[in-house]
Amino acid sequence: MQVHLIDGTYELFRHFFAVPSSKDAAGNEIAAARAVALSVLMMLEDGATHVGLATDRVIESFRNNLYPGYKTGDGIDPLLWSQFPLLEELTETMGVRLWPMVEFEADDALASAAVQAAADPAVTQVLVCTPDKDLAQVVSGSRIVQFDRRRSIVRDEAGVIEKFGVAPESIPEYLAVVGDSADGYPGLPGWGPKAAALTFSRYPHFEDVPKDYRQWNPAIRGAQRLATVLFEQWDNAILFRELARLRLDVPVFDTVDDLRWKGPTPGFEALCTRLDANGLYTRVMELTSKR
Repeated sequence: MQVHLIDGTYELFRHFFAVPSSKDAAGNEIAAARAVALSVLMMLEDGATHVGLATDRVIESFRNNLYPGYKTGDGIDPLLWSQFPLLEELTETMGVRLWPMVEFEADDALASAAVQAAADPAVTQVLVCTPDKDLAQVVSGSRIVQFDRRRSIVRDEAGVIEKFGVAPESIPEYLAVVGDSADGYPGLPGWGPKAAALTFSRYPHFEDVPKDYRQWNPAIRGAQRLATVLFEQWDNAILFRELARLRLDVPVFDTVDDLRWKGPTPGFEALCTRLDANGLYTRVMELTSKR
């Protein structure tokens, strides 16, 4: 069986900027959440059987305690932010397993679920449905892959190496030195993607990197300067790696069968009526009768 793990936060952001505004009878914006629910339904109609969706119930996480510059919810459009609870309600009443994150992030839930699902011999492949570069670190061979649904791109371990120049295990090091503006940490001065790829393709982790720059890949321009930066800012490098490294211990499910879609809950019809989504309800019920 395949397992599909959906980044609900990414999907909500993506649809918010892609679909026309729509409001319910009370004047609440609903278009993006409704569109994500329809997108999930289309996955089920295409044959997905075991599905989980993670959201960031709050944007802040334990990482904000590690680094004050880490991303927050400041600046998020209120019309987007208000649809997170609605998306979660739609997900749960549709019968899809939901992980609404508070202490951790949605990415941590997806990473934990991917690794746990892949450990089940009945699972043939885990598709982590997001283009988020952070999730590249849990890709494993062709067993755990990233699936960019918008561009129909499946990225396995070879694809991660092709894109970043490093294996999945070195993605946290790569991001730590290059930085991640979306997550709010700057990386190390002078380090760019090419130097990071040339370094961590040879030395997978910071602890493996020789202090003598003359042992580095000779193709790295400015190796002496980069070595000085790395070892003088070692504490920052370790901190940024900790920010980039996803947790694999988030409680997500007991067995993979917990992710099997079995149809909606009784509250789904009333919610679809409130959202003027009778078409969504009809299609869900038709699919339920076929499963």
